[in-house]
Amino acid sequence: MSRIGLKPINVPASVEVKFDDNNYAVVKGPKGTLEQQFSKLMNIEMNDGVITVSRPNDAKEARSLHGLTRTLISNMIVGVTDGYTKELEIIGVGYRAIKKGNTLTLNLGYSHPVEMNDPEGLETSVEGTTKVFVKGIDKQQVGNYAAVIRSKRSPEPYKGKGIRYKGEYVRRKAGKTAK
Repeated sequence: MSRIGLKPINVPASVEVKFDDNNYAVVKGPKGTLEQQFSKLMNIEMNDGVITVSRPNDAKEARSLHGLTRTLISNMIVGVTDGYTKELEIIGVGYRAIKKGNTLTLNLGYSHPVEMNDPEGLETSVEGTTKVFVKGIDKQQVGNYAAVIRSKRSPEPYKGKGIRYKGEYVRRKAGKTAK
């Protein structure tokens, strides 16, 4: 049995959740609205502010979707109430980030600055010149955009320069040794 899939989801009073017959979910909260289509194999029920996800049989596909469906619904509820944030650190001499309006400009040692416009539904902010925050209500979009920013200059293993997630450990290599 899926331990995660069996956990009930408590819905806060400030959140409105609706499911139709085809398992299409609409979650409205103080920060916005999220919509998602879930598999018809799952039985999603809401009673007295508690959502439970169950599966009708023990087929392989149903077992694999059980915990996933429960977690996606939970992430939607947390997103519209609290939102999600990813923090990135820029490490390297001369590497910095600047935020102007809707554009994030990254100076990463290339011959040109890298300019990125914030996607719809996401917001970036810069603290100092070396910390970038990606905020939004959809956990998947926040993580994806943070990964796109990180890919502009991934941390390299010799000096550790580049963009990394806060708390990320970069395994360092020894350079060439002189004779």
